[in-house]
Amino acid sequence: MTPTPITGHGAFSGKPGTLTLQPGAGLQWRDAGGDTLSALVAHVSSDHAWTGLPPSVPIRNTTLRSSRRVYATIEHVMGALAGLGVWNAGMILEGPEVPILDGSARAFAQAARALPKGAPEPLVLREPVEVRAGEASIRATPLAPGEPLEYTYQLDYGPASPLPAQQASWRGDPHDFEATIAPARTFSLRREAEMAQSLGLFRHLSPEDLVVVGDDGTPIRNAWRFEHEPARHKLLDLIGDLALLGRPLHARVVATRSGHALTHEFCRRVLGL
Repeated sequence: MTPTPITGHGAFSGKPGTLTLQPGAGLQWRDAGGDTLSALVAHVSSDHAWTGLPPSVPIRNTTLRSSRRVYATIEHVMGALAGLGVWNAGMILEGPEVPILDGSARAFAQAARALPKGAPEPLVLREPVEVRAGEASIRATPLAPGEPLEYTYQLDYGPASPLPAQQASWRGDPHDFEATIAPARTFSLRREAEMAQSLGLFRHLSPEDLVVVGDDGTPIRNAWRFEHEPARHKLLDLIGDLALLGRPLHARVVATRSGHALTHEFCRRVLGL
């Protein structure tokens, strides 16, 4: 079966991109020119010159850098693969950034169905691991033999936020991931979206393309797909970034108010980097 390319535009760069998933050895990013890069936290880069925006503009995503190029905004693809139990895949990216599509991992999960399932030996914790940054934290604790992994994201922007506090959890089931986590879309609060566009971000996108949450807590010119969709999307990001460990983390993980940078730090802490 010939893989079907997934095409679209990057969220941050606005540049066209094409992603093709195919069987591989481990999780590896590739391009048509022969560049190959293992999908590991050691290759995470904070450089965002690929966007064409000033260095002062904040970019919240996960970007990997090889000696030749970047592979940007990879978290949704990584989440789709890890969520479906695919740990041997080649991700061929034309362009600097993975297409944002509708802001979810649904299309990537659909493409990943055709890939062989199977995971390396899981990474098992011997003691708790925790990282913090202000009010944000990620804490992982060991599991008893036979217990399934459990990842939970707790979203809480405080009492003044239009979004109520909420949480979402996943216990490693691929069917649950594809049905209730992969379709969850990225989102911005109205003020965040307006500020981002004033800085040059997302000018090619509208509230019909990506969810913008109004001051009343409902999407502008859009609608939620299911309850607690924001927390489910943050959980998707968490799963994708944890896949940068290179193998499944068999632990109970609770992330509170965390983002990509803190998850990267958590992965480095687990690996002793």
